[in-house]
Amino acid sequence: MSRNVVRQATDRRELLTVGAAIAALVPLSGSAFAASRHSHLKRKARTDKRFETAAVLRDLWIGHIFWVRAVSIATIEKQDAVAKVAEQQAVTNAQSIAATIEPFYGAAAKDTFFKLLAGHYGAVKAYLVATVAGDTAKQGTATQSLTSNAEEIASFLSKANPYLPKDAVNTLLLAHGGHHIQQIQQLKEHKYEAEAHTWEEMKHHIYQIADATADALAKQFAEKFS
Repeated sequence: MSRNVVRQATDRRELLTVGAAIAALVPLSGSAFAASRHSHLKRKARTDKRFETAAVLRDLWIGHIFWVRAVSIATIEKQDAVAKVAEQQAVTNAQSIAATIEPFYGAAAKDTFFKLLAGHYGAVKAYLVATVAGDTAKQGTATQSLTSNAEEIASFLSKANPYLPKDAVNTLLLAHGGHHIQQIQQLKEHKYEAEAHTWEEMKHHIYQIADATADALAKQFAEKFS
């Protein structure tokens, strides 16, 4: 298996640090305490609703990486029936993630977001299939699709929400795609200890994406979080 494909994806996502992206998305919390008790309670209410939103998004995005991992394992081990069920769950999960933006941006935005998420999954699946087949050319094509899709999602979200800068979101999504690629390779090569470490990285990174999204929504729709 060629390492060039992975290096290309890794090099690109290292151009910008994930830390810088998160700093651009997540607001500082030092001013969260108001001087008066009344303003403190109002701030607390907003914080609680943001926390609830972040918790929902975390759960849904964890579902995404869980079911994609399940598809990967089943595909690598040639367990077609298991892979089919896992893929159905991955699609249902994507629909649920897309539905979270409907209350803010409407049904048309939800449908567009789902198509973009489907494109993300499709690129990951294409990379998975190419890896199982040992086809480095198709791995490269799939990686390019994953990269292009990340930029499309970043453009969509940044246009909808000014608190989700395109470059920052794109960086987060490129790193997320890189995690998928790394995980698939490790599972294919039966490097389970390394994959366990990758899973932890994926989990914490996906939490950052969920939290950043919740923070951006709370900023743009302050009235809904008050």
